[in-house]
Amino acid sequence: MDNQPRLTIITVTYNAERFVERTLKSVRAAMEAVENPALVEYLIVDGESKDGTIEICERYSDLISRIISEKDKGIYDAMNKGIALARGKYLWFLNAGDEIYAPNVMKNLLGILESGADVHYSDAMMVDESGAEQGLRSQFTPHSLSENISWKDFNLGMKICHQAFIAKKDIAPFYDITNLSADIDWEINCLKRAGSIRLIPFVLCRYLLGGTSVKKHRRSLADRFKVLKKHFGLLPTMISHLKIVWRGILFAAQRGKYW
Repeated sequence: MDNQPRLTIITVTYNAERFVERTLKSVRAAMEAVENPALVEYLIVDGESKDGTIEICERYSDLISRIISEKDKGIYDAMNKGIALARGKYLWFLNAGDEIYAPNVMKNLLGILESGADVHYSDAMMVDESGAEQGLRSQFTPHSLSENISWKDFNLGMKICHQAFIAKKDIAPFYDITNLSADIDWEINCLKRAGSIRLIPFVLCRYLLGGTSVKKHRRSLADRFKVLKKHFGLLPTMISHLKIVWRGILFAAQRGKYW
């Protein structure tokens, strides 16, 4: 009998006592609609938090398959640990502060994953620290979401929110822990390896704005250039960045600053 979980959710935390409980509550609410909880594995990978993060997580021990708390070399190192530990067929990163969008999402998602596509993706609702919704990412940023997508669509940046991107573990590489835009590189590599890609017809998650790439925005942009150069070449990447700057100026003028 195949006892492999269909999905592994990985939540990376570090000194996240302000936000981690909203993530845990959303997972609990979503799991209550799932008939067979064994289909979902839930991992907490903590970077040896000094605040109450672990104590909060332990209050949800009935929900969590495993908690590890140890020093790491940053968020992508922690995410790599999650990949290595995961037993599920699919990987879903939902970090501290991010939430499953609605209680019926998990049940519907598990059904969709039966399709066997290598990558599933969707939209994400952007929220601020108070939890107030700022808009769907496909509308809040210039990154519109199409039904048919490929890695080549990433030439102008990260097309899909990382928390709305679910990939089979079999095709998922480890992250480059030295690059702040390693999430773009990871998604591109997954899409390059994917034989089938499917758009999920509902919003998957609520994404907390203000992550590491925002806090270190300048370095994140430089690292994004490195990622795009690796996949698309130097000259196309230079041209793409001129388009990104021009697109950003027009978008911000019409709808306001989004970064």
